[in-house]
Amino acid sequence: MTTRRHLLCASVAALLLAACAGRPTGPASEFAQIVFVHGNGDSASVWQSTVWRFESNGWPRERLHAIDLPYPLARDDDTRPQPGRTSTAEHMSFLKGEVEKVLKATGARQVVLVGNSRGGYAIRNYIQNGGGASVVSHAILGGTPNHGVWALREFAPHSEFNGTGPFLTALNAPKNAGGDEVAGPVRWMTIRSENNDKFAQPDGLWIGRKGQPTNITFAAPELKGATNVVIPRIDHRETSFSPAAFASTYQFITGRAPATTEITPEQRVVLSGKVSGLGVSSTDPASGNFSNNLPLPGARLEVFSIDEATGERRGAAAHSQVIGTDGRWGPFPANPQARYEFVVSAPGYATTHIYRSPFPRSSTLVNLRPERVPEADRSAPALAILNRPRGYLDPDRDRMSFDGQTPPPGALPGAGASSSRIRPTGAPRPVMAEFNGERLVGRLWPLADNHVSVLELTY
Repeated sequence: MTTRRHLLCASVAALLLAACAGRPTGPASEFAQIVFVHGNGDSASVWQSTVWRFESNGWPRERLHAIDLPYPLARDDDTRPQPGRTSTAEHMSFLKGEVEKVLKATGARQVVLVGNSRGGYAIRNYIQNGGGASVVSHAILGGTPNHGVWALREFAPHSEFNGTGPFLTALNAPKNAGGDEVAGPVRWMTIRSENNDKFAQPDGLWIGRKGQPTNITFAAPELKGATNVVIPRIDHRETSFSPAAFASTYQFITGRAPATTEITPEQRVVLSGKVSGLGVSSTDPASGNFSNNLPLPGARLEVFSIDEATGERRGAAAHSQVIGTDGRWGPFPANPQARYEFVVSAPGYATTHIYRSPFPRSSTLVNLRPERVPEADRSAPALAILNRPRGYLDPDRDRMSFDGQTPPPGALPGAGASSSRIRPTGAPRPVMAEFNGERLVGRLWPLADNHVSVLELTY
């Protein structure tokens, strides 16, 4: 198999989509079971907009599965246990178990695997070493650092992200006389940024070694023997979650362009998801919090409809519940035109007020996590956080503001930061954010009362 490289330009993509607009979708039997695998430190919720785009092109909701790795962070050293983190073997084993659940529940013989970043490592490991080659038809890897984030023998030599380390050296070993790094019968595709992925950079800036060569290139996510797609200007997460990445993924799976990359609204919307917490290392509490996707039983959730201009609540809670042992919340019948405030409270956490854009479609991936207030912020009058889970905040590329500040504090050129934190005065009052046309409105709450505001972008 020869490597194919495609540069997708916006004008060409638009022509392809226009040509296919209105194409009728086929019967449900033609749609594969797709399993989405998130990246390092993330959760299943990052796939929400991608799932919506598949649904908007007729893909049955019950054939779209996003998994939640309980401990989504990689070990610093893959050979040594580390509290709250997973090894490559543990990551692969979890994915294998989730695929087997899908196959058993649906009766399907094969699945499509779609992974972002570190999720692509588990996919490759499962197909190469875990028996996945017989049950996976297509593997799509968005932004996966297939040749490492760095290739330096003296720097974190046993990290799974080291291109010279044992994990990636074994995965990238030639599979045939042609030197292909992937093997059939699985069909492989990688998606990368032209030069804007923070984890595929020749300079070590994003690994804390500015000025030192990483010994990798912008093309590090590509694999010999795969279809390798290059999309200009996208960032590391947008290699999976952008409309252009969706269009490439859909075309690779089906052989045709999607009818639309837009998200078509539904008249009836029902929301649900998981409430998770943050861990603290038992062996090194000073190292701070780490992400996990474990349930947070006993947490309380309230959902309020809010005024779209001021963020003020419109009446009593539209939904409230105490979270059970499985961490699940909902179902909540929502108004697709309404804006909501999700309030999560739990012992050991700040009462966290999460503000989102209206939900055009139903979702089981509305995952919520309360915040802990860092010591450095405790004396502030208020704390507000702007999060973009499906991409980064790049002042050189994006139009954005946060509470009147343009660009938002902490937004870095080169698509290197996905959140912004401010410590404003004047609570309670509205707080607003805009990002490339998406506008969020929330309220500031007094930090002295242990309240934090989070404005979370959907797109």
